[in-house]
Amino acid sequence: MSVAPMRPKGPPLNAMRAFEAAARNGSIAVAAEELNVTPGAVSQHVKTLESWASVELFRRNPQGVELTSAGRSLVQGFTDAFDALANATHALRNLSPDANIHIAALPSIAQLWLPARLGKIREAFPHLNFSVTALETPPSLSRELFDVSVFFADHEGGDDKVIVADDKIMPVCSPRLAEQRGMMEILTSTPLLHDQSWRDDWAHWSAMAGVALADPHDGPRYSLYSLAVEEAKSGAGLLMGHMCLIKEALAAGTLMPVFDKTFSTGRSLVLQLPHRTRRRAAIGDIVDLLRN
Repeated sequence: MSVAPMRPKGPPLNAMRAFEAAARNGSIAVAAEELNVTPGAVSQHVKTLESWASVELFRRNPQGVELTSAGRSLVQGFTDAFDALANATHALRNLSPDANIHIAALPSIAQLWLPARLGKIREAFPHLNFSVTALETPPSLSRELFDVSVFFADHEGGDDKVIVADDKIMPVCSPRLAEQRGMMEILTSTPLLHDQSWRDDWAHWSAMAGVALADPHDGPRYSLYSLAVEEAKSGAGLLMGHMCLIKEALAAGTLMPVFDKTFSTGRSLVLQLPHRTRRRAAIGDIVDLLRN
């Protein structure tokens, strides 16, 4: 009776993937978000890899993690390997006959900016299925199977970036509030509504506009910008409007500007694309429709 010979086993793939993501991002938490697991799971995977190799790859300290010399010597090789695997996966996916386009977007963009545009795109491409995933941070399009991501980013464009609009801000409120009070009275006596991700909006606007506010950080906070928009429409307070997100509300008259000038945040609404060698055939036309 033959016996299968013993072969040495390598470390688990998930352990290597967790180490590479944590090393590349310099953060267990960011790696966890990228891999869609908990920080504890990433830490355990890294410990599994360290145990397999009997080598310490990270130093743990109260501020986070830091690569050891052994970790630094390995990370580029792991990154190159997973990049090659991602390239092969993209190539395989693009051979598939399925007609699914996957879009990643900031929640506020997914809720307030995308829907009207997706309606037009579906009319132009009735044979395609469009899926939208709301994420707080942009995905790595070299690793993940998204066809396009839509987030706010620095103004810099590039071969894989398409700038759609400058991110301009201006205080807005419901028509009822605007009719009841003058501009300065509204600014000094009305609650300021805040999105948790843009908690410094009012402070930045106050500095740029030269308008003193009693406490630019005081007021109700919302985990979703779309909730803050609905609250502003109902008269709950003043909202710092990101113009590209509230354009439809302004046109419909459900929100009104309180100030007569917009200010740029220094960022833009940006479409991020995979490298041209990984793009689906229809992406160019889809991007043109998203831009317009």
